[in-house]
Amino acid sequence: MMMRLYMIVLFSLISVLAIGQSKDNWNSLAMVVTHREYDKMMGMEIQKSIPLQPALDLDGKEIEISGYMIALTPLVKKQSHMMFSKFPQNMCFFCGAAGPESAMQVFFKEKVQFQKEKVTLVGTLQIQKNDASGLIYFLQNAQILEN
Repeated sequence: MMMRLYMIVLFSLISVLAIGQSKDNWNSLAMVVTHREYDKMMGMEIQKSIPLQPALDLDGKEIEISGYMIALTPLVKKQSHMMFSKFPQNMCFFCGAAGPESAMQVFFKEKVQFQKEKVTLVGTLQIQKNDASGLIYFLQNAQILEN
């Protein structure tokens, strides 16, 4: 137990230092504690991720974040709602190669053109609690920044 607490404090300190040197907010959003619990609605045991203070400090704030768009409806060129991942689609949470702290739902101010290459978004972060989808983060009123 003491070792777990030590690791949480160490990772929190590293994250705080990284925030000062980078605009990559994925470092802070990755600060989660994961445990398994029974979900009555789903009728089975699920893995839950709880954000730690570095992530909670971003809740309700405008942030910049870089990553990859994942279209919810691939045949539609312009969309106002899509998934966004720290990793390309073949490595993302939805493919089983990463955790829920590496992905978010994004709601754009207006419809945007889907892009395969890495992009930077700006928007207001919302941390979800007890979301049945397992996703922790939503980005509201998002816009694509010019790289």
